[in-house]
Amino acid sequence: MQVNWNVIKMLLLLVITVFLFAFASARNEERSISNPKVTFVGENNLFITNEAVSKLLIQNFEGTKKVSKETLDLNELENALKSNPMIKTAEVYVAVNGTLNAEVEQKTPVARVSTNASYYIDDEGKFMPLSRNYAARVPLVTGYVEKNDLKNIYQIARKVQDDDFLKKHVIEIHQDIKGKFFLRLRRCDFNVEIGDLYYLDKKVNNLKAFYKKNLKDKTLNNYSKVNLQFENQVIGTKI
Repeated sequence: MQVNWNVIKMLLLLVITVFLFAFASARNEERSISNPKVTFVGENNLFITNEAVSKLLIQNFEGTKKVSKETLDLNELENALKSNPMIKTAEVYVAVNGTLNAEVEQKTPVARVSTNASYYIDDEGKFMPLSRNYAARVPLVTGYVEKNDLKNIYQIARKVQDDDFLKKHVIEIHQDIKGKFFLRLRRCDFNVEIGDLYYLDKKVNNLKAFYKKNLKDKTLNNYSKVNLQFENQVIGTKI
């Protein structure tokens, strides 16, 4: 019977490969995890610091004590990071060399509430605390604001954020006790009365047309109030 040495060589090579893979996997699982590496994705404004994120990670895998990869629950670490009100998303993984990596995306504020309490409203309409490390340049929200009812404020704040003209000019959003909205513009003495949020796009277009015309005529400072609450007209009250 003729021995097929090529087949035997292939089988031996396969056995050695499987053994080395299993050995490497076992060593990798036993590798100790330490020294978290934090990377921020998206905007570079650091509302939460690298050190703060590292501390959250360390606190959730038994302090500074090294742990093996096989005992590490990455989902638990991700949830711990996402429970922080500054963090929008987080992905945690372990590199081949045993470094614990965290890719973190911070929340993005669109307005800052400044009433009896101060906090941001993020780009999903949720609460976001102020940061000691960075202050965002976003419109102030004043007047009557309830923390558990931010829907309408978020709608107009998001409109300001997404519209180039409004983003450049609006410095304050005011909500009165009846839920009507007013805007204050940069370098303008007049208040802009939006009223309710029906036909908001139309009202914004009317404001742009009014501003453009009066800027050209150099008459912007002649008004104390601009009323946009009626869909098809702009009522300017002169000083």
